[in-house]
Amino acid sequence: MQEKALNSPGFEIDPDLVITLTHGDPIMFEPFWKEEGHNATVTISGWEKMSYYACDPDDICWFLEPDFANEVLRLHRIVNNAATNGSHIIPGAGSTQLIHATLHALASIEARRHPVNVVSAAPYYSMYSDINSLKSALYHWAGDAATFKGGDNFIEIVCSPNNPDGMIRHAVLSNNAGRRVHDMAYYWPHYTPMRGPADHNIMLFTMSKATGHAGTRIGWALVKDTDVAREMVNYITLNTNGVSRDSQVRAARILKVISDGYEFPNSNGAGQFFHIGRHLLADRWRRLRQAMEVLGKFSLPRFSTEFCEFFKEHAQTYPGFAWLRSEDESINDCGDFFKGINVQIRNGRLFGAGPNYVRISLMGSDAYFDGFIKRITSVG
Repeated sequence: MQEKALNSPGFEIDPDLVITLTHGDPIMFEPFWKEEGHNATVTISGWEKMSYYACDPDDICWFLEPDFANEVLRLHRIVNNAATNGSHIIPGAGSTQLIHATLHALASIEARRHPVNVVSAAPYYSMYSDINSLKSALYHWAGDAATFKGGDNFIEIVCSPNNPDGMIRHAVLSNNAGRRVHDMAYYWPHYTPMRGPADHNIMLFTMSKATGHAGTRIGWALVKDTDVAREMVNYITLNTNGVSRDSQVRAARILKVISDGYEFPNSNGAGQFFHIGRHLLADRWRRLRQAMEVLGKFSLPRFSTEFCEFFKEHAQTYPGFAWLRSEDESINDCGDFFKGINVQIRNGRLFGAGPNYVRISLMGSDAYFDGFIKRITSVG
């Protein structure tokens, strides 16, 4: 099915069509960027950006576009969600490449022995457990951080807010041992209240979840340790020989549009991405909770209201995913239940939980979300 059709007003899903809610593909933000039009449009002439090098070849990160770096710092300053002073900015092809680069760097530089155990508290982002497919001799996936008994030879990935359940997370294992990577992909005000700047040695962000531009394939790491930053750059150099300069230029323009919306606001509030994003997610969560009450088979997480330093008011948490738990004893596997109504989801087993859990993406097109709500309500 064409993406254009899925996002057309009034388009409805065929009752027999399989609704796919497996991936965090953030199509829901497309209307905002359509409204921005030329403000978010970039033109790159045929002679521009031809070199591998975006800056001085002797710089630690020789493929970092200066404009992209400036806009990253500017947006973090406006939102105040990350401490950036003294940190190196390392771009990557989304947070996926940055996670691999980080694990490689930490295991190469600081590990006492190999392979290093990589852990994260369950439920954890399903991609973390896929690192064993790389067959690295430096590190391997060792499962749930809460049950890890492997001493001090570990790297703990802390995802906060957490994918899949949206909860604020902290390191589980001792601060006096091992190393930590903080995946901050969802620490933005449309998903969760801002509680002040996160300040960790390694923090990962991505355009995919910050702005909705998954296809641009750009993320960035804020890294305090120079040796770790240099080894991450070495990994990316060997892996992809740098990061697309064209993508960084587009990402810089997108971040600029968001920052401009707050530093130079219109009288009608147009262009304020985080306000509009929060409104969209709040509406989807409201409708989802209503539909699940009608269905009467699943429960959803409850989030406390907290003061948001960005919006300057008390705010709710609206994750991009819903973490559902079965409350019906007749449902042995939630995945089978949703498969029976032509809805594709991600089974809880992939996240280190049981089959009585599923993750559902709330970030897809209006057509898919509306179709899902109608289907759930009709079943109920």
